Amino acid sequence: MRRIYLDDAGSAPVLGEVTAALGDLQHANPSSLHAEGRSARTALDRARDVAATALGADRTEITFTASGTESINLAVFGAARRLSKDALTVTWAAEHQAVLGAVRRLESEGHAVDIAGVDQTARADADAIPRGAALVSIGLANNEVGTVQPVSDVIARAHELGAIVHVDACAGPRWIPVPPGADLVSFSGHKLGAGRGGILFVRDGVRLDPQLYGGPQEWGRRAGYEDVSAAIAVATALGVCVRDREARARIASAQAGSLRELMEDMGGRITGAEPRLPNFATCAFADRRGEDLLLALDLAGVAASSGSACASGSLDPSHVLLAMGLTLDEALGSLRLTTGYATTDDEMTRAREVIASALTRAGASA
Repeated sequence: MRRIYLDDAGSAPVLGEVTAALGDLQHANPSSLHAEGRSARTALDRARDVAATALGADRTEITFTASGTESINLAVFGAARRLSKDALTVTWAAEHQAVLGAVRRLESEGHAVDIAGVDQTARADADAIPRGAALVSIGLANNEVGTVQPVSDVIARAHELGAIVHVDACAGPRWIPVPPGADLVSFSGHKLGAGRGGILFVRDGVRLDPQLYGGPQEWGRRAGYEDVSAAIAVATALGVCVRDREARARIASAQAGSLRELMEDMGGRITGAEPRLPNFATCAFADRRGEDLLLALDLAGVAASSGSACASGSLDPSHVLLAMGLTLDEALGSLRLTTGYATTDDEMTRAREVIASALTRAGASA
């Protein structure tokens, strides 16, 4: 029987449009002057234009990276290291580890940082940005519970104080648009359905210190070989998501809503809150263990997760759920189900049966 994939937030399946776009790509170094190199350069330029059009940006504002994590690191380190060490970098305790890891590294280097708390839904508060803030990093939506962040409010508050704003849009742009006005925006290819690659939007006039040194590639922001296939993949996926997300979101909202109803009926505590990403169904169980639920679902043919895949292999509870105020037992009993573009209603019917059976068995053995 065909498996059911409910971990779109962990990594979205590669889109058919991406596979088609890569079908006749001739591999060569786009910095080479021969015909093959010029062809690769043309393909890279075309990918940059596709990404720029999708974002309503200029092509010079698009920098291709290897991943969302690299995009975040280039934004945070690239901006902060141009500032004095007493210039405050601000973020929130439920942000992705790529952001928190970079900010804590800045702190270890002697930079002033402020990691603000979040409410019980993982939502940040724009009023938490203090005077003296010079760089602010906020997620488009929380990657573990799907809560959409008040990005427009954060941008307005930060700019009022003269701060640069970075938006981590690795989670969410398949389903919702990124509010305008940010200075830096990070995208992850595998979260968009590209399978690889990343993009950093850099608003015209914003300067970054590169994190890789060498050649002048990517407008001098990222030295090294330019991966044309990854650029085509991530740009194509971004374009498809911008085109299709409104229609896809309506379907996903109904599907995920039915999963949340089921988990709540089975004794779970729904995590996150509206507005949330439409494909998210997340829950915590104080009397069950997340890894036990995942194994039971996997054996029954359903792929799910208990939080960020970046923490896989760790038995520690989710930092997001703890920041939201959940107990240790609840944080260890979390379940994240996220639908995707290809999820069908027939799959949802079977998934609900499997999930109900797994939760019943787990409850009986708890």
